[in-house]
Amino acid sequence: MTIEHNAFGTELRRRRIAAGLSLGELARKVHCSRSFLSRVETGLRRASVELAQLCDQVLDAKGALTGLAPPSLDSLPKAVRSGPGRRAAGPAGGSERRSAEAQRRHEFDRLLRRGDLSHTTGDMREADRHYRAAHRSAEGDPRARAEAVIRMARRWSDPGQVDHALLHLIRDSLAALQGDGGAEAAGLRLRLTAHLAKKVSMAVSEDTAAGRTGPEEGARLADDALSRLPKDGRDDEVRCEVLTECRWARYDFTPAADALSLSQQLHDAAVRHDSAYFRGEALMALVIDQLRTGRVYSAMATASQYRKYAADTRSALAIWQRHTLDALLDLWHGRFEGAADWILGESPKYIERLRADLAVPADNLRQTRLGQAFWLLREQGRMAELFASDLAEDVERHGYFPIWRAGLALALCETGQHAEGADLLVGFAADTAAFSRFPPSGWAVPTLVVLAEVCAALDVQGGYEAQLREVLPGLRERLAPHDGQQIALAGWPTVLVGSTARACGLLALAAGEPETALAHFRQAAVPARSSQPELARLRLARARALRGVAGPGNAALAQRLLEEALRSAEAYGMSGLAAQCRPLLETTDRT
Repeated sequence: MTIEHNAFGTELRRRRIAAGLSLGELARKVHCSRSFLSRVETGLRRASVELAQLCDQVLDAKGALTGLAPPSLDSLPKAVRSGPGRRAAGPAGGSERRSAEAQRRHEFDRLLRRGDLSHTTGDMREADRHYRAAHRSAEGDPRARAEAVIRMARRWSDPGQVDHALLHLIRDSLAALQGDGGAEAAGLRLRLTAHLAKKVSMAVSEDTAAGRTGPEEGARLADDALSRLPKDGRDDEVRCEVLTECRWARYDFTPAADALSLSQQLHDAAVRHDSAYFRGEALMALVIDQLRTGRVYSAMATASQYRKYAADTRSALAIWQRHTLDALLDLWHGRFEGAADWILGESPKYIERLRADLAVPADNLRQTRLGQAFWLLREQGRMAELFASDLAEDVERHGYFPIWRAGLALALCETGQHAEGADLLVGFAADTAAFSRFPPSGWAVPTLVVLAEVCAALDVQGGYEAQLREVLPGLRERLAPHDGQQIALAGWPTVLVGSTARACGLLALAAGEPETALAHFRQAAVPARSSQPELARLRLARARALRGVAGPGNAALAQRLLEEALRSAEAYGMSGLAAQCRPLLETTDRT
């Protein structure tokens, strides 16, 4: 290599100086000698791809250095290594063709590597640019083009929306691979099918679906891909890809416990494969499913692993997700000041930076922050602030997502606008055929739990018996399969909105069945133990149910539960909950 062609060394030196590192300091960080690194910078030694990747990570070059690294001579065919004037044996012109093909393949691999590193560090705009360039460079090579499409398909999509452009690319790649009987092609088809399944399943309504192909088709495709996944785990990359995408594709159609089984399999495969991308995907999938199944303490341990992962990769998106997960746990545990620091303080600034720098659909970030801000205001009894800010308009703008329709109805009830909340609830039931159009799991569960809170608010207010009779049967039927120790998780992940058993109890109480409600509340005690705010709400609900059941000691127990709920509400700054407890205590005292 000559100094004139030392683009890598020149860029390395520029970035090292800009980072304020000496040669010796950088050499220690990338595990090589100072003298060797000096020769690399001056073009006297060739940098390996591995060294370029390490320098990339240390200097936060987002793939720029890896893309400039010269190819290893051993990685190229003999026809390329022989150089000009030293034609390899074979028919005239054959070596030139092989040389051109090798160069094209090298360029494709270089672009793919640069895209992977950009994706790992969170620069998704840059990653997508490199993947698209790789796709163009591989014209005439269906396998290579499929690999580039798979990488493009890993990007985030707007929540609740279908990415039609990616659907087109995936289907084209699948068609191009038809008839290719090789093992590599079979693996590519399996991975593409898994991505197709997830992308199709992203819709949350007929309006957001891909034509007549709805989320049910995505779940069916996922089942098909999983059934064809080799059991011996010979190719962990294929296994990781299929498990990652199919778990999401089935998210709305499989019980939380079954999803947890898939995420555990994914985690095992990701550990074997040793891929930063799949390690992050597996940890996030695992923590989500642990939370949904009520395993909060297991989720906290997994969240700790994710924090280390985010620190290691230094990905802006991983750091965002880490903060989001921390805020979720803060909200669940009643650490509202800590949650507010992120949600109302740093989060908006972070969103602006990511929106400016990354090809991440900004709606992902905005809806996550909006959901956490909404729940923070709700927990602190400050819901009136929602309508005094631009948050309410944001909630209405996302009304195509069912959880936001439920959230708006709850916000109306908690700010004294019960009639408007009841109208929204009844309209929601009519639009969804008494909620029968909801999928059996996934986003339907937190939506049903929030709607149960709406029903409880209308029941306490009184005067809405006709509206409750209209909606309660459908809500109870849809929520019944989730009764137990589950916790409803909104978003992926955003907030824990409460235990499904407590929600079932609230619906039974609104239906005038206090004894049935108490049975549900007994089940809700297990997941509530990990959250003082949830436990306080459960105590209030139990007290309300006990007041409707005749029996020795029930009045005294209701009194004690109300006192405990009020004490917790005051200790954690839950003014709305405290305001619900006080009049009930006054009524109990008079009786």
